[in-house]
Amino acid sequence: MAHSKNRATDGKITYPPGVKEISDKISKEEMVRRLKMVVKTFMDMDQDSEEEKELYLNLALHLASDFFLKHPDKDVRLLVACCLADIFRIYAPEAPYTSPDKLKDIFMFITRQLKGLEDTKSAQFNRYFYLLENIAWVKSYNICFELEDSNEIFTQLYRTLFQVINNGHNQKVHMHMVDLMSSIVCEGDSVSQELLDTVLVNLVPAHKNLNKQAYDLAKALLKRTAQAIEPYITNFFNQVLMLGKTSVSDLSEHVFDLILELYNIDSHLLLSVLPQLEFKLKSNDNDERLQVVKLLAKMFGAKDSELASQNKPLWQCYLGRFNDIHVPVRLECVKFASHCLMNHPDLAKDLTEYLKVRSHDPEEAIRHDVIVSIVTASKKDLSLVNDHLLNFVRERTLDKRWRVRKEAMMGLAQIYKKYALQAEAGKEAAKQISWIKDKLLHIYYQNSIDDRLLVERIFAQYLVPHNLETTERMKCLYYLYATLDGNAVKALNEMWKCQNMLRHHVKDLLDLIKQPKSDSYNKAVFSKVMVITRNLPDPGKTQDFVKKLAQVLEEDEKVRKQLETLVSPSCSCKQAEVCVKEITKKLGSPKQPSNPFLEMVKFLLERIAPVHIDTESISALIKQVNKSIEGTADDEDEGVPTEQAIRAGLELLKVLSFTHPVSFHSAETFESLLGCLKMDDEKVAEAALQIFKNTGSKLEESFPHIKSVLLTVLQHKAKKGPPRQAKYAIHCIHAMFSNRDTHFAQIFEPLHKSLDTDNMEQLITPLTTLGHLAMLAPEQFAAPLKSLVANFIVKDLLMNDRIPGKKTTKLWVPDDEVSPETLAKIQGLKLMVRWLLGVKNNQSKSGNSTLRMLTAILSSDGDLTEQGKMGKPDMSRLRLAAGCAILRLAQEPCYHEIITLEQYQLCALVINDECYQVRQAFAQKLHKGLCRLRLPLEYLAVFTLCAKDPVKERRAHARQCLVKNINLRREYLKQHAAVSEKLISLLPEYVVPYAIHLLVHDPDYVKVQDIEQLKDIKEALWFVLEILMAKNENNSHAFIRKMVENIKQTKDGQCPDDPKINEKLYTVCDVAMNIVISKSTTYSLESPKDPVLPARYFTQPDKPKAANVLGAVNKPLSATGKLQTKLSRMETISNASSNSNPSSPGRSKGRLESADVDHSENEDILMKSPSETEKPSRGRKRGAAANQDDKGQESKPKRGRKKAANTSTDDAEDQWGEDSSMAEATMETEDEQNSPPKRGRRGRPPKSAASKDEMPSKGRRGRRKTAPPADEENEEEQEEEEDDEDDAGREADTASDSVESTPQKRRGRPPKSQTAARKASGGRSRAAANQEEESEEEMGIAQQSEDEEDEAMDSSPKVSFLSPETP
Repeated sequence: MAHSKNRATDGKITYPPGVKEISDKISKEEMVRRLKMVVKTFMDMDQDSEEEKELYLNLALHLASDFFLKHPDKDVRLLVACCLADIFRIYAPEAPYTSPDKLKDIFMFITRQLKGLEDTKSAQFNRYFYLLENIAWVKSYNICFELEDSNEIFTQLYRTLFQVINNGHNQKVHMHMVDLMSSIVCEGDSVSQELLDTVLVNLVPAHKNLNKQAYDLAKALLKRTAQAIEPYITNFFNQVLMLGKTSVSDLSEHVFDLILELYNIDSHLLLSVLPQLEFKLKSNDNDERLQVVKLLAKMFGAKDSELASQNKPLWQCYLGRFNDIHVPVRLECVKFASHCLMNHPDLAKDLTEYLKVRSHDPEEAIRHDVIVSIVTASKKDLSLVNDHLLNFVRERTLDKRWRVRKEAMMGLAQIYKKYALQAEAGKEAAKQISWIKDKLLHIYYQNSIDDRLLVERIFAQYLVPHNLETTERMKCLYYLYATLDGNAVKALNEMWKCQNMLRHHVKDLLDLIKQPKSDSYNKAVFSKVMVITRNLPDPGKTQDFVKKLAQVLEEDEKVRKQLETLVSPSCSCKQAEVCVKEITKKLGSPKQPSNPFLEMVKFLLERIAPVHIDTESISALIKQVNKSIEGTADDEDEGVPTEQAIRAGLELLKVLSFTHPVSFHSAETFESLLGCLKMDDEKVAEAALQIFKNTGSKLEESFPHIKSVLLTVLQHKAKKGPPRQAKYAIHCIHAMFSNRDTHFAQIFEPLHKSLDTDNMEQLITPLTTLGHLAMLAPEQFAAPLKSLVANFIVKDLLMNDRIPGKKTTKLWVPDDEVSPETLAKIQGLKLMVRWLLGVKNNQSKSGNSTLRMLTAILSSDGDLTEQGKMGKPDMSRLRLAAGCAILRLAQEPCYHEIITLEQYQLCALVINDECYQVRQAFAQKLHKGLCRLRLPLEYLAVFTLCAKDPVKERRAHARQCLVKNINLRREYLKQHAAVSEKLISLLPEYVVPYAIHLLVHDPDYVKVQDIEQLKDIKEALWFVLEILMAKNENNSHAFIRKMVENIKQTKDGQCPDDPKINEKLYTVCDVAMNIVISKSTTYSLESPKDPVLPARYFTQPDKPKAANVLGAVNKPLSATGKLQTKLSRMETISNASSNSNPSSPGRSKGRLESADVDHSENEDILMKSPSETEKPSRGRKRGAAANQDDKGQESKPKRGRKKAANTSTDDAEDQWGEDSSMAEATMETEDEQNSPPKRGRRGRPPKSAASKDEMPSKGRRGRRKTAPPADEENEEEQEEEEDDEDDAGREADTASDSVESTPQKRRGRPPKSQTAARKASGGRSRAAANQEEESEEEMGIAQQSEDEEDEAMDSSPKVSFLSPETP
């Protein structure tokens, strides 16, 4: 061994056998050849060859000389590097090189050679791979740990390997690189920041996308060295996140990207880093919080992430960012929700509460993204979202922003189609979202045309897809209709009606265009263009497009022909599709990708194209109904009882018979309907009769074989069928047969002769039939009808109580429990009214007598004979029938004129009846007449009395009725400029004098200065003024103020000489004035017009004005409401905040319930002397009248108790005949100028009695609920649902039907102890009022306009108070 050392130290280089000296004196080729032999020698050596190791020691030192390390030839360098790698292997663990500088040079040299790995196609690649494999296996670089410059060496090695790795390398190359680098990390004492950066930089997204293989290499390295490298990673993030030392690394700006990547690689790498993120979530820097939220959203939402369960504090802290003050942070949290719901359903519960809050976020984008997140998860799998989350989407369908509403509606529609129609998740899932179809259709009640159009589109594409085959489409529609709730059915009916109406408008426009041009032609076209415009989105912009369309139709005959085909009643669904394509193709332009005109035309075509219903569809629908009747349909599989399906199918056909009557004209359809007429189910037969009435106009000539069979059936139904079928049978005959007089006579005569009061049950149908005959053919049966009414109806039927009623404390019972005698009396009242409506004149004074009869019923609480035989439920029914009858007569001008003020007041008080169902049904009937603009404006004031109703739903319903009617009249005035002469009967503000009149004559208003009573007055006034004053159009606040001032210059028209009544009038005016002053900032400005007061209600003013009052009224209010001066615009702006004044009396916090009236405030308002609010008017003696209050305070008698004293002895006035002595004694026969009997308390017992046996225990006053009536249709008949109503138009809420009626003190108004509980409805801020106005959604108020059935049922022309034109 010593000999060997001597050989090594003597400096002589020993070369392997066959290898000559390698020096700079030989050529490159020769040097390569010799080096290859050296390489082979070293490759074959192992660590145990001690002699050879010693022998070649000098050669090893020679190969590390600068000559070789810096040789210009890459082949030489590669061979030398391979030799050096083997030398490190052979001499391990001690290297033959002792100089630190030399070791550094050698390893830097080897690192540079590794760059050759980059070219995998190189001839030398195998040698490069051998080099890598050798140093990785031997861990040669570990020698550098002891060097001062080790970090530089390692960093350079890492950089080189990350640079050369590419997709050409196989798994072995990748593995050796990981082995080489991981040994340095795992076996070294530390990892420098520079070296760490070299690894981490490959995780940054920009680098990751450039070199995926480098990312994979870094990922594998970090996984291999996770435990060893974790402290250094933690230190790096500590420096950057906690200490803010961004200079420690160039990667500081990518810190959040790195955290995400490291977490995805191995969560253990971040065990100490994640708590730092919790701190960062609470940073004051918005951008920093946003970055952390984005990071955590990805970490929590990743598919296999368990971070939320592993680190609950961080999860809870993250959830807190849903409520962050910074909008982008909240938005990011909401966007994350869908990924979280889809990947981690177990976290849905945690997210629900936070999404609920964000669904009400003030930012539109956040509310929108909440919807998107929930819907996205739902569409992936319905089980991922709970009912609460779906309910958030449901709520947003009423969002104030169109973008949010649209997203919510479309989202629900897509969910419904996927899980209900296509049943992708089974029946349970379909059942879970079955409410969606109802909710979407309810949105049709909204006022926005955009909402309504979207509902129509959703119906055509998602609820009943129009592209389905006809049979499948009708089956889908059939079962959809059978499972909709009542309000959704009404909405769907209304949708078809609106589409049909627009179709008729377009047809009218096409007819106009064919006419020769003239001034009248231009006006007519413009008028029709305006009507069509109002049925499309954004009418302001659309108007020009519709004008352009009209011009195109004039010039382009092809487009006109296609549109004529489209709106033709006989157009099929396939034809409609072709026509729409042709028209859009003709009007579209490839050069104009965005064409607003074409978009408008598409909207119009979408609304008018019959994509669902044609003759083929009706035939398929009839077959589907027949299958259900025969029991061969799969009703049960669809979740619909067969009986319910049949009824719904007939109802559906009935509705379609209004909108698509021509589609029913086939023998097959009519024969199927004949079969339905013979069924035992009354509802089915009723629907079939109505369908015949609507569609059978040409049946007599086109289908004579059906006509003969049908006539026999109709005559039988009219004589012996159920009352409603008898009614429809009469109208069928009237609508379908030319010789109707003969048929009517054949029915009238036997029925007239067979009337007998001994069998009341058999009397109801004949009376119904005779009543409708009297209305349709009054002249044909004039004489017998008058005798019938006088002798039979009045004398025999109404003036006798044959069977004592059941003794019960209930005020209402279901229809099937009502006594036949009461039902017969109700039909008798209806017969009288129908007869008068048919006659349409009062020449024989029959109207006066009938009105006295009706008011006598009201005065006597429904017990006309006052013998005490009638039960309370029967009395309630008769009060309702009498009140509704007066409303019917008031719709005819000839009868409205003879209704006295006392009769008007008695009729109004029915809305405060002690029976809940009476109040409800009367309000519905009142609202219906007002919506059609047939009832005069004074009847709108009746809703003012609803402010005292103890039931919240009734107050809310009354308020919505007021809102709808006021808006309806305002819209009508804007659209009909020519009706300015009818202003006093249309302008909503003119309801104020009538409201004041009703309150002055309110029986509950006894003490003029009583604070509690004045608070009630104020509450009632604010009930209507709140809605009127919500908008200050044309300075209406000043107009109302002027109107109240003018009233104070008059006296009461009913009792002009009664000082107490006049004092009440002035006091109510003071209260009204105070409300106007406290709620408006523009009341003091000049009124735009001088109000006209109704002459019947108020005397002439004390100081008549010289100005032409009527001219002043008609002049300023142009229908469009455009005459707004700069001053009035300022008033509108300044008034915008007035109603939201915190001190406003009765300011509300909610829609249906409002805060208690502030007593101190009301006292301040109401205790002011007249001089503080208004100059004293002539004739006011408040002090004197106040002194008389106590004297005049007596218990008021019940209605009708002093009738005998007031009965006129003038028998000539009685129109029922001389032999009707009993009728004369009980019916006040004075004419309309005479005073009627003194009123009692509207059916409530006097206070002295109410507190005793007749009053139920506390807490019952109209509050408790009972089961709804069993048969709603029969109740409908009893509540005056006659020829002018149909089942689809019925507005009564079934929910509110269930409220038990109990006697109420002071018109059902609860005692003061309950007032606080229900929160007085008087007084809402304008914002609250507007909010309520926008959300009429599910109240079932008549959003529908006139019922088609009503119009079709009355063949005689309807006279409106707005003739010649009604909306």
